[in-house]
Amino acid sequence: MDIYVCTICGYEYDPAKGDPDSGIKPGTKFEDLPDDWACPVCGASKDAFEKQ
Repeated sequence: MDIYVCTICGYEYDPAKGDPDSGIKPGTKFEDLPDDWACPVCGASKDAFEKQ
């Protein structure tokens, strides 16, 4: 699975880890994140992320 990086703050979304603090389970692909999911560090929207 691909890692996506926030172009604003550099946070890396790793599907293997998910985002437990936001209720995103490990194994969740970036494409499967809810449309309203935001970077847990800076609050940027999904469209601010680029595939690494």
